[in-house]
Amino acid sequence: MIKISHESPLSMLEISRTYNDFEYALVHLFETHPQYYKFFEDSVKMGRHVLLDNSIFELSKSFDPKRYAKWIQKLNPTEYIIPDVLEDCNGTIESAKKCLWKEWDFVSNSKTIGVVQGKSYTELVKCYVTLDQEIGVDKLAISFDYSYYLKLFPHPNKWVSYMMGRVMTLTQLMNDGIINKDKPHHLLGCAHPREFSFYQGSEYNWIETLDTSSPIVHGIKRVRYTDTIGNWKKESTKLVDLLDVIPDEIQERIIANNLIEFRNYVNG
Repeated sequence: MIKISHESPLSMLEISRTYNDFEYALVHLFETHPQYYKFFEDSVKMGRHVLLDNSIFELSKSFDPKRYAKWIQKLNPTEYIIPDVLEDCNGTIESAKKCLWKEWDFVSNSKTIGVVQGKSYTELVKCYVTLDQEIGVDKLAISFDYSYYLKLFPHPNKWVSYMMGRVMTLTQLMNDGIINKDKPHHLLGCAHPREFSFYQGSEYNWIETLDTSSPIVHGIKRVRYTDTIGNWKKESTKLVDLLDVIPDEIQERIIANNLIEFRNYVNG
């Protein structure tokens, strides 16, 4: 079964351990929200699985590598995402080599995650193979919103394009023998919650984890998950912009519904 983590507001962090299979941390918030860092520090001490993200989705570029390295050493997460460059195959490869082979000289028990980047299938394959075979990351991650998906599966609703684009890309990577099924994979983010119903079955056992704030954000916005696909409109607000929200009773009920529905999509 795929392990799930939903980024949550500060007011929901403690209870999030009851609905999250692992913790997903955004490194840039460590410097501005001490209570946020302490939650993940406590999770590590509790033996919980903690994945540390370089905050590229929130910042549009990876968190400063030197400061990032210090937080990795301090937190000692289960695994962390290597600094990458959005949709830039060569830039991501160079960033990984620079951090892991040149600038970072610390010893860590944390496992490394390389995010596949590129603007075409050819670039995605090149980045995947390099991260996997040459650099030797412990885990590979694939994002939900490559612009390539929009070309691969054109649809009036771009969220459907993103959803089906990742489904089709993962299928092609499997069919072409690119996926290393001996390594775990992580799915970054979510365009449409129904996407994950495509990944059920033993042929997808290489997908270990996924993260998305979708059920939480939509619940806060009072949007209840339904079975509709074509007219789905994803809320564009990022969880970090809702970090201080304290959900009211109605929002709590919708969040609870969305969490249940999402887990049903993922694991049946």
